Amino acid sequence: MANACGLFRTGEQAVYTDELAEQFAKEAGVPPRPQETRSEIDDRGAFIRQPNAFIQPFGEGVKDLKAEVNRYAIYWAHGCHWSNRPVIVRDILGLTDVIGDVATSHSGQSNIYGHGFADQKDFRDPICGAYFLSEFYKNANPEFTGRATTPTFVDVKEKKAVNNDYHRLTNYIEVQFRKFQPVDAPDLYPVKYRREIDEFNDWLFPTVNNGHYRMAFCQSWEAYDEAYQDFFDSVEKLDQRLAENRFLFGDYITDSDIRLYVTLVRWETSYYHNIGPMKKRITEYKNLWGYVEDLFSLPVFKKYTFFEFPKNDTKGIFASYPKRIASQVPYEKLWAADGSRKALSKDPENVFKKHPEGESVEDYQSVISTTKWNSQNWADRNPMERILSIDASINPIESKLRD
Repeated sequence: MANACGLFRTGEQAVYTDELAEQFAKEAGVPPRPQETRSEIDDRGAFIRQPNAFIQPFGEGVKDLKAEVNRYAIYWAHGCHWSNRPVIVRDILGLTDVIGDVATSHSGQSNIYGHGFADQKDFRDPICGAYFLSEFYKNANPEFTGRATTPTFVDVKEKKAVNNDYHRLTNYIEVQFRKFQPVDAPDLYPVKYRREIDEFNDWLFPTVNNGHYRMAFCQSWEAYDEAYQDFFDSVEKLDQRLAENRFLFGDYITDSDIRLYVTLVRWETSYYHNIGPMKKRITEYKNLWGYVEDLFSLPVFKKYTFFEFPKNDTKGIFASYPKRIASQVPYEKLWAADGSRKALSKDPENVFKKHPEGESVEDYQSVISTTKWNSQNWADRNPMERILSIDASINPIESKLRD
């Protein structure tokens, strides 16, 4: 039974009820989370994802955010591939003592108020004491009415959201936080190839990264079929590309590989449940799946690969696969790399590129490009309107990343 505060206890474990979430929301003054399937659907029934609300860049300009030690924390979620990206990059670059992080979860049993802190003590953010991620959005902009999303960079001194631009957030960590990285930190975003990486990333977003959501949230057959064909055509091209490249741009992992990996593993463990019959499982693409296994073998990628499934609480004989079987799958064994993809590399024992000798922190600085996917104009964010100057099946820099 619940006590007067709506708090259930199972043994010693407190349960975050909807009643309790309602109480916290009233105290914090936050509204329910908007629903994508109502507020982000166009007149064709297609899902057009909201633009990111906080896109002020990190940089050296007067109005730019400034990189500082222990000033910011990444608020992220286990099941959100957008937010797995920046914590992977942070860890690879040796910035765990510079940029903090807090894992969000649900708010109440129905998650009416969006990202909360159900897994934290007293259901509160352990750094700033918030009940909901949306509190940081409200603190930054009291007029904000959209969804609070992960990842969000929070200024923990001012207790406000400062950047939730997952399109460029990893780039800010790579470039603007370079001065805090160890001297031998990898180069995930080489200066010479940023144009090619940015162009690829902006193609990857609508076709693959956002592919599941375009299928899962759309409200018409036309929009579903468009997203379905778009995703699987794109995956075919990437499988072709990876037949000759160990990673997307050659011998070394770049920012783009992190973006692709986190999406593919979510597809294979979760997303496929929501989209109906699949043309192929990700495991059926020889090169693409070998690529996933290769990355999964690295501790930092494995650390942020989550296999989380509903508990088997369904009565009767027709319990779903996720509830009956998924939690028993031996993923460590099934996803083990056989090492064969090393043969594609001229530097098989190293997966990260070193910074060029003599390159200074100043040399590495550059203004990070903007992206059309943050436009306030719905037409600009149409997922079918994108440009890639070279077919995605081709690595545009070929062997250059081996230099």
